[in-house]
Amino acid sequence: MHIAPMPSRGLTVGFDLDMTLIDSRPGIHACYQALSARTDTYIDCDLVVTRLGPPLEEELVNWFPAERVPAVADLYRELYPAYAITGTLAMPGAHEAVEAVRAAGGRAVVVTAKWEPNAKLHLKHLGIGADAVVGDLWAERKAEALREHGASVYVGDHTGDVRGARTADAYSVAVATGPCDAAELRAAGADVVLTDLTQFPAWLGGYRGAAPA
Repeated sequence: MHIAPMPSRGLTVGFDLDMTLIDSRPGIHACYQALSARTDTYIDCDLVVTRLGPPLEEELVNWFPAERVPAVADLYRELYPAYAITGTLAMPGAHEAVEAVRAAGGRAVVVTAKWEPNAKLHLKHLGIGADAVVGDLWAERKAEALREHGASVYVGDHTGDVRGARTADAYSVAVATGPCDAAELRAAGADVVLTDLTQFPAWLGGYRGAAPA
């Protein structure tokens, strides 16, 4: 079993945002509907919310010509606070997972592909306290922030999150609450797969007990 060493400065756990800490499907669905109306472009919003995780531009290229994507992405991010924040819910166990890290004397860091200002709006609205928030990073690039903050654990719902954890040599905790099922997450190299974050506090207690001093 892969156990990432505890950094000398103490426990730091990284968390993904969409479909890990927050259920952003209702809000993102509403934002894409608004985007569709503003751009007079058909977007299958029901389909979009089944594959959250990768960067916005990777989704937009399915609906817009490549040359329009940068401008449409800017418009989406402009619309986002009005349409996506209040409709978004905390995932079951999200608050408790972050508090479990804090109770262990650790730091909770959110590392997400979402545009950072909007990620911070979600956390503020839902009252999820993070010690740091780093946005605009996807898959292997998430390792940049995980290394910078000394994270020994990264929690996410997507195979891209698993790749980010492995690249950072962090313990990959996957939750089967997003677009990737448990089998996909294991096949990608997750060290452990939890049903959801309600199982995380108990897992963290066992991890801390097993980690080398």
